[in-house]
Amino acid sequence: MSLLEAAKAVRENAHAPYSNFKVGAALRTSAGVVHVGCNVENIAYPEGTCAEAGAIAAMCASGEREIAEALVIADAPLPVTPCGGCRQKLAEFSGPDVKITMMTMGGESLTMTMAELLPGAFGAAHMENT
Repeated sequence: MSLLEAAKAVRENAHAPYSNFKVGAALRTSAGVVHVGCNVENIAYPEGTCAEAGAIAAMCASGEREIAEALVIADAPLPVTPCGGCRQKLAEFSGPDVKITMMTMGGESLTMTMAELLPGAFGAAHMENT
């Protein structure tokens, strides 16, 4: 299954009764395994979970730790970029050259490297003196 097919399919499972803004995410690991996540809202904002965070949690739960590529899809007029927190989460498990594709349900897409999406990312090198 392609990342696009996986993200579209999981988007349908999103729990978005408050915003009605469903998001699906699919990532492929360096081992070639695809993991998916969808946004899950909660009446007690901001206690929901982003689609990207759900896919990363599924990846970690399976014992994997390295993202090779990712795709996020939403029904929006423009491709929706991951929020700041999810950019940092994606950076935790991917290198600066990993491609992140953002798509609309209408087929518009934007692909950026992790370094373009989160320049100056906080990383392990920042913790070397601790």
